[in-house]
Amino acid sequence: MPRTNFQELLDAGVHFGHLKRKWNPAMAPYIFMEKNGIHIIDLQKTVVKLEEAASALKQIAKSGRRILFVATKKQAKEIVAEEVDKVGMPYIVERWPGGMLTNFPTIRKSVKKMNSVDKLMKGSNWESLSKREKLQITRKREKQEKVLGSIADLSRLPAALFVIDVLKEKIAVHEAQRLGIPVFAMVDTNSNPEGIDFVIPSNDDASQSIRLIVRLVCDAISEGLTERKSEKEKEDTEATERKERKRKASAKKADDKKEEKSEEIEKNEDDK
Repeated sequence: MPRTNFQELLDAGVHFGHLKRKWNPAMAPYIFMEKNGIHIIDLQKTVVKLEEAASALKQIAKSGRRILFVATKKQAKEIVAEEVDKVGMPYIVERWPGGMLTNFPTIRKSVKKMNSVDKLMKGSNWESLSKREKLQITRKREKQEKVLGSIADLSRLPAALFVIDVLKEKIAVHEAQRLGIPVFAMVDTNSNPEGIDFVIPSNDDASQSIRLIVRLVCDAISEGLTERKSEKEKEDTEATERKERKRKASAKKADDKKEEKSEEIEKNEDDK
């Protein structure tokens, strides 16, 4: 069953591209027509591409790997934070930390420092600090939270990157490409789709369009996580059943040996 349809995408304004003079010729295969100087995206192709991306993201989530969402443009920040938070995936909605992927160990050190500050604030030594020191530490912690808080549990490089607006997030896209990390993206008519592994031709400026696409891919991720949980529970149940069968077999073997020994003792007594 398709995750979305032509009408739903149309209602959300996913089809509106940029002015013709701002277009990127590489997006020609995804453009349906030009109307009043504005390019209109072919929503039939969007449906197909969205389904491909959603299926791939579902499999990544099902395998237990992480997907990093990147959306630092104003109209996408809150939407991405809200939707992605529901599926427990990491996201960047403030500035992109340079070297986030290519210099990942350094980013992890910054996260660990942030966690150390949290321990300090909860510990007994916190009260011994002066008011000024507390204020400085608190302000620094707030800045760190803003940039790194949403990736605090990202202990290794993500398996994929999902980007809103490849033009604005070109540094993130470049880092992922250098490391061979698959890039999923909403790509508008003014952007270059080349080098993007999963292109979703769509309006990356309108909040309704962003919300719909992000919600649909997050639903796919949620499905993957649910299936992973079900399979794990099934494996745990099967493992428990195997253990129980093994225990019963061992118990039966022990009882049989005990019975054999008892019969042997009785036989020896009869012989006497």
